[in-house]
Amino acid sequence: MSVLIYAENAGGKFKKSTFEAVSYAKAIADQNKTNLIAISIGDVAKDDLVALGKYGAEKVLNVSNNKLKNFVNQAYASVIAEAANANGADIVVLSNSFSGRGLAPRLGVKLQAGVADGAVALPEQNGGKFTVKKTAFSGKAFAVVELTSANKVIALTPNAYKVVEGGSAAPVEDFSVEAKASDFKELIKDIVRSTDKVSLPDAEIVVSAGRGLKGPENWGMIEELADLLGAATACSKPVSDAGWRPHSEHVGQTGIAVSPNLYIAIGISGAIQHLAGISSSKVIVVINKDAEAPFFKVADYGIVGDAFEVLPKLIAAVKEYKASA
Repeated sequence: MSVLIYAENAGGKFKKSTFEAVSYAKAIADQNKTNLIAISIGDVAKDDLVALGKYGAEKVLNVSNNKLKNFVNQAYASVIAEAANANGADIVVLSNSFSGRGLAPRLGVKLQAGVADGAVALPEQNGGKFTVKKTAFSGKAFAVVELTSANKVIALTPNAYKVVEGGSAAPVEDFSVEAKASDFKELIKDIVRSTDKVSLPDAEIVVSAGRGLKGPENWGMIEELADLLGAATACSKPVSDAGWRPHSEHVGQTGIAVSPNLYIAIGISGAIQHLAGISSSKVIVVINKDAEAPFFKVADYGIVGDAFEVLPKLIAAVKEYKASA
């Protein structure tokens, strides 16, 4: 048996979360003393496919089909499941991205597999048991689930596992799959991606703000700090609802869930719906003039102060540090 990793790409390029997932899958393959096969769907340069070998893939299956140019949940799941069956893979790994959250349950059905989505650590395999630690309750807690089925699907939370290099170039093979009409009942005609800033779901640092900024005209400070830190920008739901910022930046239970190494919340009270989307962050810094704001209860570091006084000083300090580094 083997391990299969779905190497997700965005616009023909692999993201950091893909390399994390390949590194994670390689560690699982090593645990089971088996080989790791990667599958890529869409138009990706051969050099990039070969480079997956650096992270542990021993072979890369390339699926290039015009019908599969844009992501289609059911069709992609069918292709990945077919590749798993053709290569005797009993463990399928993918990133718990927006696409991954749609694929994992479908793969579970197609492969009659147990599913662990939101995994944050390598599986533990003791005494015949296969257990996976994962996020639960919208990231507010962790659960340890046991997968008892012969086949298993694991979706890794972005930023939960390090990127590990050390392999060599991987051979690339074309993998042909006959597209089924039943898999294309719903189609995505076009995907528009932001290309001028850090992707929010994959960001290692996020600078987020709420109604404490008083209006969209004051977001320049947030963007300046984010640029200095190489961070993504985000906002609370009331801010996106008011049209101050695009909905693509809304973080929370009904928005995007993030798990950065550092989350900076500025002028956000910390409603439970917002906390549900950021609770997997490794370090949380809160800046708020209200000392009783709920956000301070979950913060690792907090500054009680007016954002319009604190932010300029913080920006100046970061500039000074970068100039002397």
